[in-house]
Amino acid sequence: MKRLAALFGGLMLATPGLAVAQGAASTPSPLEAVEPTPINCPASVGREVRCLSGRDVNGAWYIIAMPTTWNRKLIVHAHGGPRTGEPEAPDSLEDLDRFSVMVKQGYAWIGSTYRRGGYGVRMAAEDADNSRKIFWARFGRPARTILHGQSWGGNVAAKAAELYALDIEGRPNYDGVLLTNGVLMGGTKAYQFRADLRAVYQFYCGNHPARQDGAYPVWQGLPANATMTRAELRRRIVECTGVGLSQRDRRADQTRRLRDILAVTGIEEDELIAHMTWSTFLFQDLVQRRLGGLNPFDNSRTVYSGSSDDAALNAGVERFTADPTAVARLAYDADLSGLIVAPTVTIHARYDPTVTWLADAEYARTVAAAGRSHLLAQALTDENQHSRLQDGGYLTTLDALERWLDTGQRPDPATFQQRCLTLASASACRFLPAG
Repeated sequence: MKRLAALFGGLMLATPGLAVAQGAASTPSPLEAVEPTPINCPASVGREVRCLSGRDVNGAWYIIAMPTTWNRKLIVHAHGGPRTGEPEAPDSLEDLDRFSVMVKQGYAWIGSTYRRGGYGVRMAAEDADNSRKIFWARFGRPARTILHGQSWGGNVAAKAAELYALDIEGRPNYDGVLLTNGVLMGGTKAYQFRADLRAVYQFYCGNHPARQDGAYPVWQGLPANATMTRAELRRRIVECTGVGLSQRDRRADQTRRLRDILAVTGIEEDELIAHMTWSTFLFQDLVQRRLGGLNPFDNSRTVYSGSSDDAALNAGVERFTADPTAVARLAYDADLSGLIVAPTVTIHARYDPTVTWLADAEYARTVAAAGRSHLLAQALTDENQHSRLQDGGYLTTLDALERWLDTGQRPDPATFQQRCLTLASASACRFLPAG
């Protein structure tokens, strides 16, 4: 506690808004495993910010960023992934840097690593909400708390919004929700395209698995005890397709295979290795550790097209049928009901190479089926990035959410571009016309 006081003491006394937080900080949360300690903030958040690192009782590391001139509002961040390695204390610094514009606007920010690596939407949603509880216990309840999810963290935040948006008395824990480039189609729909990629890749390349690996179905990702490295996977993909090589250095057979794989799957060349990595190591975690070895994927009736010989591809590609138990378990963990209770704004890059923008449209259908469309506003930009959009997009959607909470009027995404131009530089404003 002395280290916390040394870090924040002068700040709290100098800033009226933090005087309340000083009193609240005297009672640590029972969810804290260790006393949070001061750390260096990313330079991107600015100089007038203090950062803390701590760990909760479940093993999730969290980082708090507190501006000197705190606006009494909090962003609770759910990160993407899933990250398959064991969580480490500095992991959330990358997320804080990516969304530093929010802290520059005066928001406090807390981001959690989750308690372990690997898949688990409900687990991650609980860990994100636990970070909110830790912040509230330390600094008092903010005037407003906004839940933010990025990428897979969009799935996590959307699930958290369904599970934890209200307390047991019906009072809001989260005033609003912001989802950016989110995996919002739910777990049972989010990864089928990567299962198709594995099947199509294997038809053309036959080296994942290779003969020396022994036979196993591609939907497994890898056998439970496999020791393949990312470097070895890359080597095999390059050997088969020549991806990443210049046209001069790529063999004709590599060029043919690469062209067919990309044409059939719709994946961009510079994203092939990334998607193959997810469909290898994430699938291994998902299938072997979370679903008891059962298969949640199905291509039994898929007709693949776009190749130089679709008939040969469809006759020879590996086929697999989903296990109903696996689908049910994955749906329980990661699918969404659409039963939202807090105003929710989504933003997605139209040309996102990692998570299709159609995920937002699927989420809109889910929310509409639940009769909650009046609580959802969605916007698209013309960007082609996944992990980080222009700061103008974040500023505008956050501003739109705040105005919605202030006025009760659902924002019109058609106005976002013009509003963005008043908040950021023209180059940072990339909103597409609504509809």
